[in-house]
Amino acid sequence: MEHIRCLIIGSGPAGYTAAIYAGRANLNPVVYEGIQPGGQLTTTTEVENFPGYPEGITGPELMDDLRKQAERFGADIRSAIAIKTDLSKRPYTVTFDNGDEVTADTLIIATGATAKYLGLEDEKKYAGMGVSACATCDGFFYRKKVVAVVGGGDTACEEATYLAGLASKVYLIVRKPYLRASKIMQERVLNNPKIEVLFEHNTVGLFGENGVEGAHLVKRLGEADETRYDIAIDGFFLAIGHKPNSDIFKPWIQTDEVGYIQTEGATPRTGVPGVFAAGDVADPHYRQAITAAGSGCKAAIEAERYLTENNL
Repeated sequence: MEHIRCLIIGSGPAGYTAAIYAGRANLNPVVYEGIQPGGQLTTTTEVENFPGYPEGITGPELMDDLRKQAERFGADIRSAIAIKTDLSKRPYTVTFDNGDEVTADTLIIATGATAKYLGLEDEKKYAGMGVSACATCDGFFYRKKVVAVVGGGDTACEEATYLAGLASKVYLIVRKPYLRASKIMQERVLNNPKIEVLFEHNTVGLFGENGVEGAHLVKRLGEADETRYDIAIDGFFLAIGHKPNSDIFKPWIQTDEVGYIQTEGATPRTGVPGVFAAGDVADPHYRQAITAAGSGCKAAIEAERYLTENNL
């Protein structure tokens, strides 16, 4: 069985940044890229808010740059998905879907979180062409345009309020006849003249030539007074939650009710010594490339300190 000093699972901004720092500290990091090499950013066409790229950069190019930088400092990057872990004793054991089984002195979990979608074919068709799961990432492209946000919780209300500061109009499409969001978030949405809440509405499709131009809606789906109509929009934002990719770690590590890994204060330390969490898998609040990269840096520094303190 192969033994690794610093094992990193996941290859988004958190995983690759952890690999850069761990490589420069001579920890000989091994990165398993996981389900989506490069992480969620590889599905983003334009990234304008990552420092150091004044003209902007595409998501895949940014992740390729980070990958090359990690490799430059000796990171061993492999393609496989972690399917099982044993964190009951050190060295920790991780099994991958390609048959690899490795042990590790330190483990950095950077497996990310997956945005939930409605499951429409059109969501895939217009991915990066008007469909987004992050208003903070992509809202800037919809200044003075018309957008729709799907969801009825705090996240949806936050996204709608944020977009209302940029767009000319925001539709908030809510399946139920009420908002699930906290009272203060509801008030912000309902009192914003730019936001129109469409209660008891389902989105059943999107349309457009070279990107999203509108949405097919159904009001009171399945009821006697069911009504079908279209709205004209330039952008379609999903805000129905994220699923942290933390299932295989749950027997050993504390998570919140949604599945986000809980860390100690502002550190990336989990309750298991030598095991750290970085990026979206431990971040229900910000979910930005730059915050993920920062937490990857912290995780690698903590791993180096842990190895030194334990003479590993």
